[in-house]
Amino acid sequence: MSNFIGIDLGTTNSAICSYDGAAPRILKSREQNDVTPSVIYFDSRMGKRVGHSAYDMEPVYHENCASLFKRRMGEDTRIELPAIGKTLTPEECSAEILKELFSYLPEEISKSSEIGTVVTVPAAFNQMKRNATRQAAEMAGIGKVELMQEPVAAVMSYMQSTSNTDGTFLIYDLGGGTFDVAIAESIGGRVNLLGQDGIEACGGRDFDRLVVDNIVLPLLHEDEEYDLPVDVSKDKTFEKFLRIVTRSAEIAKIGLSHQEEATITIPHRADWFHHLQDLKGDDIFKEIPFQRNTLDKLIAEKINDTINCARKTMEECGVNAHDLDRIVWVGGPTHYKPLRDKVASELNINGDISNLNPMTAVAEGASLFAESIDWSSDEYKMKPTRGRISADELALSFNYTARTPSDSSKIAVQVSGQVLTGTEFQVESLDTGWISGRMPLKHAATVDVDLTKIGENTFRITVYDAVGESIKEDEIIITKTTAIVETIPASHSIAVEVLDRSDGRPMLVYLVRKNDPLPQEGVIELKANEKLVAGSSHSLKFNLQEGEFVENINANEHIGVFKIEGTDLDYGVISEGADLICNYEIMSSDEIRLKVEVPEIGGIFEEVYSREEGQSDYTTKAREVIETAKAVHKFIEDTQEIVDDPKLDQAKRKLEPAHALDSDESDPEKVKEAEQGITQAQEMLEEVIRKNRKEIRQAELDRELTFFDAYCRQHAKSSEVQAFDNLAETAQRSIDNNDSDFDEHLNEFRGRMYEILWRQPWFVIEQFKQLISMPYVFNDRERFEELATRGKQLLESQLIRRYEELPPAEKYQFAFIDDGTVEKLREVVRQIMFIPRVGGDDITVRNAAVNVFKT
Repeated sequence: MSNFIGIDLGTTNSAICSYDGAAPRILKSREQNDVTPSVIYFDSRMGKRVGHSAYDMEPVYHENCASLFKRRMGEDTRIELPAIGKTLTPEECSAEILKELFSYLPEEISKSSEIGTVVTVPAAFNQMKRNATRQAAEMAGIGKVELMQEPVAAVMSYMQSTSNTDGTFLIYDLGGGTFDVAIAESIGGRVNLLGQDGIEACGGRDFDRLVVDNIVLPLLHEDEEYDLPVDVSKDKTFEKFLRIVTRSAEIAKIGLSHQEEATITIPHRADWFHHLQDLKGDDIFKEIPFQRNTLDKLIAEKINDTINCARKTMEECGVNAHDLDRIVWVGGPTHYKPLRDKVASELNINGDISNLNPMTAVAEGASLFAESIDWSSDEYKMKPTRGRISADELALSFNYTARTPSDSSKIAVQVSGQVLTGTEFQVESLDTGWISGRMPLKHAATVDVDLTKIGENTFRITVYDAVGESIKEDEIIITKTTAIVETIPASHSIAVEVLDRSDGRPMLVYLVRKNDPLPQEGVIELKANEKLVAGSSHSLKFNLQEGEFVENINANEHIGVFKIEGTDLDYGVISEGADLICNYEIMSSDEIRLKVEVPEIGGIFEEVYSREEGQSDYTTKAREVIETAKAVHKFIEDTQEIVDDPKLDQAKRKLEPAHALDSDESDPEKVKEAEQGITQAQEMLEEVIRKNRKEIRQAELDRELTFFDAYCRQHAKSSEVQAFDNLAETAQRSIDNNDSDFDEHLNEFRGRMYEILWRQPWFVIEQFKQLISMPYVFNDRERFEELATRGKQLLESQLIRRYEELPPAEKYQFAFIDDGTVEKLREVVRQIMFIPRVGGDDITVRNAAVNVFKT
C-alpha cells in the first residue's frame, strides 16, 4: 500500500493530508486553502455547500447551517436546521465533512483499494465520542479507517518537521474547540509518549463567546441608541444578530494575532447591514476598539485551565520543567503570541517556533502514522519493526530491522543447520547500486546497510555456493521512517461498575488505568445481576465508566454499557449470579472491544458495548446539571467545615456557570460548559480530600457513628450492635495509624447499617421516594417508569397510608407485621437500583436515605 491519508476532523476547521512514503502533502480545498471550515449549508432544495462558502453564509443563514457538531459527537443532541425542517445527528454532519475532504484527493488515490486512513480525535474525547467518530467515517464511506489521538499525530508531525528531534517535549494543542496536552520523549527518532490529557470544551470558540458576553453585548446594552432584549441569547428573533456579532468578534480576535489592536465592527460586512436591527427596528452599527490586554484578561482563566492540565500531566508522568526541552505549539489559537508567552512563562519551559504549521500539523502527523499501520491485517495492527526471510532448504534465515528512524540498518545471518564450506552471501542496494561484496556465510555474520531515503529502501540478498553459483536470491524492504511511536498511553482509566457484595455500593473493576501503555487486553470475571430468559425483552447490563475519580467514583463519566439482550439468547436461561467471562481489548486509539462468555449456557457474545445508553441530550440536561452542581457545592461546604484550603473556593467558582443556568436552558454549549465546570470542581475537591485524608476520614467515621446511633442502633440485634462497635474501634485505629484499610472498614460499616436499615419499613418507603424524585439519572427510562408506577400503586395501599400518617419519630421506631406490601415495595427499590445510571449522582440505598433524613 502506498496511499496513506491523515484527517484532522476539527471543531472549527478540518484538514486532509496524503503521504506516499516519502513526504506528506496537504490537500488544498476548492478555494486552495490548507484547511476547510467544519460548516455545512443546506439550501431549500437540499443542495449543500461544505467549507468556506458555508462558513461565510452561516451568520446570516444560521437556520440552514450546521456547525460546532464535533462538540456534540457521541451525544444524543441533534443538530436542528429549522429553515429546511431537517434534523441531523453530529455523526451525519461529520460524515459530510469527511466526504468533502476526501473529494480533494486525486481520483487515482480516492478510488484506490490500496488506501488507509487515520482520523484523529482529541485525547479528551471519551469512549462514546471515539465510537461516534468511527461511525461518522463509516457513514462517509471511507474504507479502511483507524482512529488516533491528536497529540500522537502532533508528535509525528513535529518529528518530521525538525532535525532537532531528541529530547523530552510537551505538545500544547489548543484548537477551535478542544485542548490536548502530551509529554513525549524521543531518542534517536524513537518516541515514547509518557502521558496525555485534555479539556474537551476549551478553544477558540470559547474565547469568541467570552468576547461577545463580556465586551460586545454589555457595550450594546449601555448604548442608549439601541433597544435590545435583556438577554439576547434567549430571544429567538435575535439569533441571527448573535451569530453575526460572534463572527465579528472572531475576526477581530484573529486580527490580534498579528497586531496590538483591532476593531470589532458590527456588522463586519456592509452587505449584512440591513440584517441587524434592534427592537424598535433601527439599524445597528457599532465599532468597538479591542486591545490585546483586554483579550488576555478575558481568556486568562481558560488559559490557566490549560496550564493546570499541563502541570497535572507533567506530575503524572514524573517530569518537571527542567526535564522538558521545549513546548511544541499546535492549533490555531497558538498563533497568538501573548498566549504562547504566558504558557511558556508559567510552565517555565521554552516554546519552539519551528517549521511546524499549527493548523495542519495534526493532519500531517495522522498521514505519517497511517503508514505505520498494517492495513492488510484484520485489526489494523502496527507494522512489525523486525523482519525475517528464510531459506529453509539451506537451514538459514536473514533477520533485519524492517522499520527504523535511523540512517542505517543491520542484516544478520542465523544458521540453524550445517552450511557447506565456501558458501558466501552478498547484499546489494537496488536503489543506489551499492554492493557489500561477497562474505563467508556463517552464523551471526552481519552487514550494515545505509538507508539513503525516507520510505522504502530495497535490497537484494544473494547466496552463492562454493563454486560461485547463485543458489538463493531474495529481496527485502527496509523502511526508513520519520519516527516510530513505541509507546502510546491510555488517555483515561476505563472501568466496569459492579456492586460490592457486602453493602450493595457501586465499585469499579478497571480494564485499563490512565497512562497504561496501549494496546491492553485481559479478562475479568463478573456475576449476572439478575436472571435473563432467552427471548425476553430484558437484558443484563453493566455500566462502563471513564475517569480518574477514586474517592467519588460516580463523578467519573458514564460512557455506556455492555449488555446481553434476552433476544441474543437462542434458548435457555442465564441465572442470577451466573459467571460472565468478559474478554476486553483497549486499542492504541483508546477504543474498547468487548466479548463476553457465559459458561452456564455455552454462549459467546461479541460487540456487547453500547454507547447509546450513556448519551445525553444537552438541550434537555440543564436541570440535571443544576442539581448535580448543588450537590457538589454542598459537598464542598461540608469539606470546608473540616479543612481550610483555598482550592475549595476555586472549586466553588467552577460551579458558577451551573448555578447561572436556567432549568429550561436549551443551549448545549452553555450546559456543556456548566457540566465541565462541575467536573473541574470535583477534581479540585478530590485533590483536597487526598491531601487531608486523615481529618476527612475522621469526619466520615463520626458521621457514620452519629447516623447509626440515630437510626440503626434501636433496631439492631445485640450481636449486630457488638459487631458494629468493634468495627468502629477498628476503623478508628485505621485512622490513627493512617493505614490503607479504612475504606474497607467504612464500607463494611455501611454494609452492616444497610442490613439493619433494609429491614425497616420507613427506610424502604423513603428510599423509594428519593429514587423516583431523580428520574433523569436513569438510562432506561421505560424500565424506570414501569417500576415507579408499580411502587406508587403500593404506596396507595391502606397499610402504607396508615403508616405514613405517623409522626417521624414514631415511624423510625415503629415495627409492624407486613402483609406483603412493604416486601413488594422493597423488591421494586432493589430493581430500580439495578437500572444503569447516567452518572454523577450517588444514589446508593444508604446515602439516598441519609439525604432524606437531612432534609
